[in-house]
Amino acid sequence: MEIVKNSTSNAVIIPSGRIDMSNSHILKEKLLELFNDGCTVISVDFTNVAGIDSSGLGKLLLFQKKLKEKNGELIIKNVKSEYIKKMFQMIHLDKVIKIED
Repeated sequence: MEIVKNSTSNAVIIPSGRIDMSNSHILKEKLLELFNDGCTVISVDFTNVAGIDSSGLGKLLLFQKKLKEKNGELIIKNVKSEYIKKMFQMIHLDKVIKIED
């Protein structure tokens, strides 16, 4: 999982493969690290993500809430997988988290 800090308040996390119960804790740790470093706008680049399960979705929703409390934002971008796009639409994730192409 790669992290790119664009500034002291903006960062991008670039996971790959699947985000599931076996590794979603790593995503949580990276998000928490950035949050504790003062990042208020965090993008998660889904270019290389093949799938996500409920534990991964839970981590994203948790951090959207934490960031929103600090007037920040979580952004999901570059979702390539049609399966993931349909899942996000089905659960109306775009109503809670900003999703960009």
